[in-house]
Amino acid sequence: YDGKCVFCRIARREEPGTALLPCQYEDLVCFRDIRPSAPHHYLVVPVEHMGNCKTLKGEHIPLVKRMMEAGKAVLQKNNFSDLNDIRMGFHWPPFCSISHLHLHVLAPASQLGFLSRLMYRINSYWFIT
Repeated sequence: YDGKCVFCRIARREEPGTALLPCQYEDLVCFRDIRPSAPHHYLVVPVEHMGNCKTLKGEHIPLVKRMMEAGKAVLQKNNFSDLNDIRMGFHWPPFCSISHLHLHVLAPASQLGFLSRLMYRINSYWFIT
């Protein structure tokens, strides 16, 4: 836990302005992005403080898979079912504003605006899917 990290505080329910969405995994939390780039824009975050996506190793593959499952589940719970029209990924440093691992879940990807299509461009130098 890092008391200076906003995602750590959100995960511990210490940020009353951020509502947590239902998540099937106890080691993850899910909430809406404060600057949504799509009608559905959620963040899936490990409760335990982890660095950004550059710190991921082979042993983190199950965690990333759970994060993706949680992202798909929150979309479905919010009445979005076309899982072929979604975008999920991580901003690559230095293009991430918070250095606590967080998966962006955006839908429908077909409705991303011009700037959002750039910011969340698949496997670019700044966003990895």
